[in-house]
Amino acid sequence: MHDRAFLDSNILIYLHSEDEHSKRNITQNILNDNACITSIQAMNEISNVWIRKLMWSADKIEVHLDNIEQVCDEIITISRATINKALSIKERYGFSYFDSLMLSSAIEGNCNIIFSEDMSDGQIIEKSLKIVNPFK
Repeated sequence: MHDRAFLDSNILIYLHSEDEHSKRNITQNILNDNACITSIQAMNEISNVWIRKLMWSADKIEVHLDNIEQVCDEIITISRATINKALSIKERYGFSYFDSLMLSSAIEGNCNIIFSEDMSDGQIIEKSLKIVNPFK
């Protein structure tokens, strides 16, 4: 049985990396081995990186966002309940608001793993969600 895994934006960026071949391969393996979901927030963050750092055109970004939608089993939208849970996570665990919003979305999506490069590897959130840095 596959785990239900949430992919943080920093993981999905490597799916389209031309420079980080090993991280791209690890990300592809995650997608092959898990039922993966992400959020609208992650797609916004990814778009911002592609605009700001890589200076990609809107057309190129749209193609890559379409690809993310095809490889992920679900894209979580952000609701007021998601925000409220994020605020609670921020208060309880001390993560930034935006990391807490990712964690909240992962919990809302019934994930038992969140793959993230920049959160506390191995930490358990709300007794149900484990943070995993796949590149460690």
